[in-house]
Amino acid sequence: MNSFSTPADTSPKAVAPALPGRTDFPHFLAIPTRWMDNDVYGHVNNVVYYSYFDTVINEWLIREGGLDILDGAAIGYCVESQCRYLAPLAFPEIIDAGLRVVHLGNSSVRYEIALFPQGEQTPAATGWFVHVFVARADDRPTPMPPRIRDCLQRLMV
Repeated sequence: MNSFSTPADTSPKAVAPALPGRTDFPHFLAIPTRWMDNDVYGHVNNVVYYSYFDTVINEWLIREGGLDILDGAAIGYCVESQCRYLAPLAFPEIIDAGLRVVHLGNSSVRYEIALFPQGEQTPAATGWFVHVFVARADDRPTPMPPRIRDCLQRLMV
């Protein structure tokens, strides 16, 4: 017996959630991997997946929601994130990052993301990311600007 097993474990085993497919995401962004994304094992390093999450989210907020990252009165802080790694990605590869919104509050939003190898139907990774919008002046939660709220509503599932 190793340290990870229990001798008389009769509890029901957790069942992994079903994987989302491409049709579950209303927005996609093609992200090319970079040589520097690979680690010594020849695949994209685990921390880079979070960068891809951040990229698809902020690309949407800037282009569709008018997020002003330099001078806007409200900015989004990541307060929580998670990634489930399912298959390796590697350079040179194009990733289709799928984005959807599963919760939209007054000052917070929870996104779900899936990273698909280009042309594939099964994600290589899935995860979620929570933004809280704060006033730039004092870092206190603030209602998200109307244009940002509108663009996020278009991603609601």
